[in-house]
Amino acid sequence: MADPILAIDQGTTSSRAMLFSGPTRVAAIAQEEFAQSYPRPGWVEHDPALIWETTLRTARDVLARTRTAPDAVAAIGITNQRETTFVWDRETGKPVAPAIVWQDRRTHAACETLRADGAEPLVTERTGLIVDPYFSATKIAWLLDHVDGARAAAEAGRLAFGTVDCWLIWNLTGGKVHATDATNASRTMLYDIRRNDWDEELCALFRVPMSMLPEVRDSDGDFGTTDPGLLGAAIPIRGVAGDQQAATLGQACFQPGMMKATYGTGAFVMLVTGDEPVVSSNRLLTTVAVRRGGRTRYALEGAIFAAGSTVQWLRDGLGLIGSASEAGPLAARADDAQDVYLVPAFTGLGAPWWDPEARGAIYGLTRGTGSGELARAALEAVCYQTGDLYAAMREDYSGGEATVLRVDGGMAVSDWTMQRLADLLAAPVDRPTIPETTALGAAWLAGQAVGVWPDEEGFARMWARDRRFEPQMGSDERERRVAGWKAAVQRTLSDRSGRSASAPE
Repeated sequence: MADPILAIDQGTTSSRAMLFSGPTRVAAIAQEEFAQSYPRPGWVEHDPALIWETTLRTARDVLARTRTAPDAVAAIGITNQRETTFVWDRETGKPVAPAIVWQDRRTHAACETLRADGAEPLVTERTGLIVDPYFSATKIAWLLDHVDGARAAAEAGRLAFGTVDCWLIWNLTGGKVHATDATNASRTMLYDIRRNDWDEELCALFRVPMSMLPEVRDSDGDFGTTDPGLLGAAIPIRGVAGDQQAATLGQACFQPGMMKATYGTGAFVMLVTGDEPVVSSNRLLTTVAVRRGGRTRYALEGAIFAAGSTVQWLRDGLGLIGSASEAGPLAARADDAQDVYLVPAFTGLGAPWWDPEARGAIYGLTRGTGSGELARAALEAVCYQTGDLYAAMREDYSGGEATVLRVDGGMAVSDWTMQRLADLLAAPVDRPTIPETTALGAAWLAGQAVGVWPDEEGFARMWARDRRFEPQMGSDERERRVAGWKAAVQRTLSDRSGRSASAPE
């Protein structure tokens, strides 16, 4: 195997390692699930030790199974769940508390206070984000305020903050490197995406000592080498990107106007806008798509909080299916005469509504509603939410060519779901031959950084389509269904949301 690249893909419910023998070939995959903790309603936590242990075990596993000599690995690329917040002691390397996961809503009240005090315009101008518990800044402040001695230790310079990538780099390098990349930094609410640096005024606003923050490097920068005792050699770490940015790269969405949607626990739609940040009029996020060679490219992004987790609810909460793969065939058997809508606001609604107090609801139930109709409503909910984001992005950004939507992630393997998505978008949907686009994006960053993988142009030529789903639904039926969805969302929004459910057409 010539010049293999090791990709670490650390997600919300599992850690994975993939060994690539080239840009189009996966030699091996190892995956290990780990538990999430829900200590209180709205709280979601991870054990930092489990994150590290499962990551290390899977990396060792793919090397062992492929009999790859560690010193033969050309480089490591890391991609990760974003916004999840770790704080640890610089001397001991021990976390001060469990990591607060991106889904966690415990800082909602703090965010409401900041908005009431008029802080959001400054936050949005500097970071491209809105004030929301989703992002890292209020999570850091909460830990400093609620862990005994943490604030004093942080102000004395003894504590470090990092997102998942940063925590892994720290451990992989034996505590020698405290660094992150620009895509992950851009998700903290502390990073000025135009100046490409931490913002002192925002750190003061959120009461986060700047001494806690990691160095921000290019996404294909030098993040040190692994401690030889961990994997058997000092392997360079040369690619780092948050999971959605990595998936965008893995889908070869390099040109302005290109779009991708990734379906995991949540779902994320990203539209590349190029060298200038685009301000959304639809409460979408402006974020860093990648930074390479000191050049920053930007994207618009929308988040769907519940995608794969909605299917998990069908399986684990309702017991309607035994595995996720059963959802599509079950939905295909639903009675088309029944208009059943599920709004899966289990932890609130994401873009473009941003209503953390909304809670899930089902509309249109009749005595004849059964498992098929509920399965269809669950899968369609993800499609409708993707449509809301697709329409909002096209309204916000008209530059570049209007392209098809490239899809990846667990739900993308369902032909029924992807066909319904194309129908409701009234646009083609492309599924790639390599579904592991998130890990592929991290691998590409590392591979091209060390000169063993092609540049953007060459990599884009290698992207291949597995299947294109063309719209088949008539416009009258589509408009009727979408109108029903909007009405369901309107009834689900909390009294405090103050927002209309009239998403752009």
